[in-house]
Amino acid sequence: MTSYDYTMETLKYLTQYSLKLQEQIQQMIEAEKLSNYLLEKYPNTHSIKTDKALYNYVNDLKNETMKKAQPISRVIYDNKIHVINNALGTHTFVSRVQGGKLKAKNEIRIGNLFKTTPEPFLKMIVVHELAHLKEKEHNKAFYNLCTHMEPSYHQLEFDLRVYLTHLHVVGKLYLP
Repeated sequence: MTSYDYTMETLKYLTQYSLKLQEQIQQMIEAEKLSNYLLEKYPNTHSIKTDKALYNYVNDLKNETMKKAQPISRVIYDNKIHVINNALGTHTFVSRVQGGKLKAKNEIRIGNLFKTTPEPFLKMIVVHELAHLKEKEHNKAFYNLCTHMEPSYHQLEFDLRVYLTHLHVVGKLYLP
């Protein structure tokens, strides 16, 4: 494996960012400063550990930022969602026949990884999945909605990718 291949594998969560940013993260890894970078910005984890607490958290955020959006019938942490499958969370729209009527239900599943992350990372993935209530595709309108709900959305997405890189290369980040 060449050093280029090693760097690409190491920084696989950051490939859509500029080479300059990737080089900065690689330098932080080599200097063993990536943990400090993350801990300075995100020193604590959150207390939203149960599916019920997550459901309340998601619905509070939805009601605060998307009052007219369809209701969400289920929100859970899902241990079957893995970063390896290129998914951190999912939004599904399920239609079922109940009696003579067609009932539609929205479900959000968040990867178990987010039980132990800093709260801003959980908020970023929840905002992402909530945006799918109105916009199915990852287009300009989708990202505008994300930044409407969370103005720091793009920075949080980048920092989450740095966090995932940390997990991949260094291991677990120990947060209080």
